[in-house]
Amino acid sequence: MGRHEALRPNLSHRVGQKVDAALEKTPFKRPKFPRLKKYAFQPFWGFVFSVGFALVTIVDPYAGTMASASTIQVFDIAEQPEDQSYGISTTQTISFARGGFNILTGDDAAALFVEQASIPLPGTAKAYAYELLKKMNFGEDQYSCLVKLWERESNWRVNARNKSSGAYGIPQSLPGSKMASEGPDWQTNHETQVRWGVKYIKGRYGSPCGALAHSDKIGWY
Repeated sequence: MGRHEALRPNLSHRVGQKVDAALEKTPFKRPKFPRLKKYAFQPFWGFVFSVGFALVTIVDPYAGTMASASTIQVFDIAEQPEDQSYGISTTQTISFARGGFNILTGDDAAALFVEQASIPLPGTAKAYAYELLKKMNFGEDQYSCLVKLWERESNWRVNARNKSSGAYGIPQSLPGSKMASEGPDWQTNHETQVRWGVKYIKGRYGSPCGALAHSDKIGWY
């Protein structure tokens, strides 16, 4: 069977024979095309593949990008499904460890370690947040969570702006104009921004540690 298969003419050869037979009694002849080597089209297909890959990159400028601290944003609670409640304080336990403490949310086996934040310098945004949390009956553990969360979001810069989304300020409010509910100077005053951010966190997660746990796992708070 192998020899028969090897000697059997291929389809193009058989079609050519039929065309030659049909044109035998006419003044026309089948044009002869040069035979191409087996790998003659490899450079062509390589070119097509390269152009296609380049076009995909141009059309989708975000292809291959990964989430980073600069892309983590604050989302409006009213726009989120009810089941996205990871990080709420009622599901958390906090256990203290050397140099910090561990946060365990829900049934998660892996705890989030938070370093104990140092006492902030007077007159700074962190100092204002520290005193505000104390007035709201939050302990130093919650202040440490807030420090870590907002260092990730904005590095505590009052004019921090996300280029892609427009989120603004220390808490990265989206949009930034939401902070106007705490004062008309929301663009420049760290106290106004901190007040809005802390109230948002308390209303959404119950505590800064809840917001941090949600941000650490989900990517936003």
